[in-house]
Amino acid sequence: MERRIGLGRRFNFFWGGQTVSLVGDRITVFVVPTLMIFALHASALQVGIVSMAQYLGIPLLGPVAGVLVDRWDKRATMMACDLIRLVAVAVIPLAYWQGFLSTPLLFGCVAVISGATIFFNVGYLVAVPAVVEEEQLVGAYSRLEGSGSVSEVAGPSIAAALYSALGAAALLVDAASYLVSAACFRTMRPWGERTVAEGSVWQRLTLGFRLNWQDPVLRRVVIAAVTLNSGGPVFVTVLPLLAYRGLGMSVAVYGAAMSVAAVGALVGAVVAPRLSARFGLGRTFAWALLLHCLVGLGVLAAPALPAGPVIAVTMGCYGFFMSCINVCSAPTRQLRMSAQHQGVMHAAYRTFTWGVIPLAALVGGLAVSLLTHPLGALDAARVTMAGGTLLAAFSFVSAVRIQPLLDSVASAPGEPVLVET
Repeated sequence: MERRIGLGRRFNFFWGGQTVSLVGDRITVFVVPTLMIFALHASALQVGIVSMAQYLGIPLLGPVAGVLVDRWDKRATMMACDLIRLVAVAVIPLAYWQGFLSTPLLFGCVAVISGATIFFNVGYLVAVPAVVEEEQLVGAYSRLEGSGSVSEVAGPSIAAALYSALGAAALLVDAASYLVSAACFRTMRPWGERTVAEGSVWQRLTLGFRLNWQDPVLRRVVIAAVTLNSGGPVFVTVLPLLAYRGLGMSVAVYGAAMSVAAVGALVGAVVAPRLSARFGLGRTFAWALLLHCLVGLGVLAAPALPAGPVIAVTMGCYGFFMSCINVCSAPTRQLRMSAQHQGVMHAAYRTFTWGVIPLAALVGGLAVSLLTHPLGALDAARVTMAGGTLLAAFSFVSAVRIQPLLDSVASAPGEPVLVET
């Protein structure tokens, strides 16, 4: 029997690879809009369009990804996705050095990264219960969320320093991180063989949507997440426009503020398991949704107060509650579903909930473009971000009933509502 260290050797490899990759991801997330604004002098609408590409594949590939990943070796699939993303990221600095980097090319590279990430994430969510025991799920997600938070703490400052020193070449660090992730998967003992062979693609695809919608807990999680993602991406897309053009922040100051802010997300990842143990997964999820949205209004305090501290504190609170949401959401959904249907359930969930993000990102960029002439860059960004975060706050309405359903004997935790194929 394999001697366990923490959550086990397989999880440690998985966790280590993802931690490195997540730091690299934060570099790309920071550098791409910075490169657009300073090197390409892109408009707010163009920034919104490229932000849209980051999520465009979700409604197009999401449902099919769940079905196909169920039929593939998940470990091999995740390694292939890492290598595809490596190439797509590396193309961006190469195009910049050759003088043909453009918004359409960035859109294409980001879309490819997004498409590979969709397949990767389906395997990712299936991988966690494959390498840890059921009672260790919350602990595993807390560690993974902690890694995400650490990447958010270190990533912006590292990205700002790398961009200042290397420009577009900073993206090569993210490319290298995908290689590290793939190597960690390669080192792990095989896991994640195909779990479902019977049933047509269409049958498996539609089953995923039915499983999410007919279970009362999953349905409310879906509705809450759709509402959150209708407004949250507006806020996130416009934030660099607010910082650089509205408030005149430098790359270094913005990077430092975002790193300080990410400490809140790290604290949230540590605290969330204790909060969920005390108040319940559903109740913690619901209140974290509401508070996550409302604290975003803190950006309105700038420029009356110094911009750097305002963004750092606001985004720190924003990240704290986002970590709580993430730590509570995945175990809540996984405990409602048998392992056989995890892939299609997660893929349909992401299609439902992330499918609105491309439109929300585009709306954010478009709104700033339309409002800049009458209001100016600062107020256009402030009004757009406030509107997005207030819209997202309505996610609480659906989520507030999740805990009573989890507490009800009739809700039968752990059993899927539909299993026929």
